[in-house]
Amino acid sequence: MAAPVYPAWVTRWVSGQWRQKKRPPVLRPTRPLVLANKVANRREQAGEAMCITEMSVMMACWKQNNFNDTACAEEIRMFYDCVAKAEKERKNQNEEDTQSPRGNLTSSKVNKLLRRFPQITRYV
Repeated sequence: MAAPVYPAWVTRWVSGQWRQKKRPPVLRPTRPLVLANKVANRREQAGEAMCITEMSVMMACWKQNNFNDTACAEEIRMFYDCVAKAEKERKNQNEEDTQSPRGNLTSSKVNKLLRRFPQITRYV
């Protein structure tokens, strides 16, 4: 006498394969799931270039006057004034602003905070 033929879902149910498909996969992390006490140092994105027009005027003057500094003294002075002003604005912005241009904390600030408040790795 031949064995009865059951539908495929019955054989999966009996063998336990049906339960395995419905169960979420088991995750075994290779490292403990805690944050590190430091982040990688990232350089902030360079801002927009400053004093481009003054520099182009100064270079055009140099080209017209065969790279003679005395003939282009006014343009050179204007360029250096613009550079000094831009540098002062950048320093003031760095002192005032604790966030990067994108609105996040800089990596150095995050590292300082993580040094002050390290991750708890053991319970008291």
